[in-house]
Amino acid sequence: MLPEKLKTMLSDLPPGFMYLVLLATSLALVPPALILRARAVPSEHRRIHIIQNMDNQPKFFDQQQNLLFRDTRSMRPRVPGTVSRSQMVGDTHYFLGTVEGDFATTFPSQVEVNEYLLDRGRTCFEIYCLPCHGVQGKGDGLVHQRAMVLLNAGTNGTTWVQPKSLHEEAIKDYPLGQIFWTISNGVRNMAGYKSQIRVEDRWAIVAWVEALQLSQDASPEDVSGADSLPVINKVLPGEDMEEEDDS
Repeated sequence: MLPEKLKTMLSDLPPGFMYLVLLATSLALVPPALILRARAVPSEHRRIHIIQNMDNQPKFFDQQQNLLFRDTRSMRPRVPGTVSRSQMVGDTHYFLGTVEGDFATTFPSQVEVNEYLLDRGRTCFEIYCLPCHGVQGKGDGLVHQRAMVLLNAGTNGTTWVQPKSLHEEAIKDYPLGQIFWTISNGVRNMAGYKSQIRVEDRWAIVAWVEALQLSQDASPEDVSGADSLPVINKVLPGEDMEEEDDS
């Protein structure tokens, strides 16, 4: 039951006030109802885009006619004799890995081969190259291992070509500039990384690749005092260590 005071206040209200309150309440519920419907029901119409931010603007698309030009083509041909800024290379040794049109056989003068360069090269190699080429550069990275699993399982007709081992004779004979060029532009199924790796870091990777090749193919004569270093005897499975020592 309503208190007497509240009843008196309601009875003093102008006629139709309650209808106005009900109408206002109903109108206030319309926006939330529309928002809930828009979030729950798919629509074929594009969503409302109040702030454009140049997302929609008049422009010409590929192969579209443009009457502004005499040939009516919106795709304009290149002006003869022009090159992009990235093509203007003065020091080809440093930026392209070539000297007078041939692959360079030495590091550029800007590159100092030291411990820091090798450490930087190892870091970049492990980020960009290791997934395919593996830790030692033998082409047995995790990407290759996973691809072989899918290949052996016959998943969706998977085909795969194993990444090259950096210790193949042909690759070991590559000049330094050719390794740099390959890292930059890619070869066969390998993509180029010049848009992702800075020039100095690409030369660092070249230094690390050379270090990997040297470490896997080095002879005792390449290490001073190698005769005094301990020798690890490899025991094949099933062999006895004592028998090997007696032999």
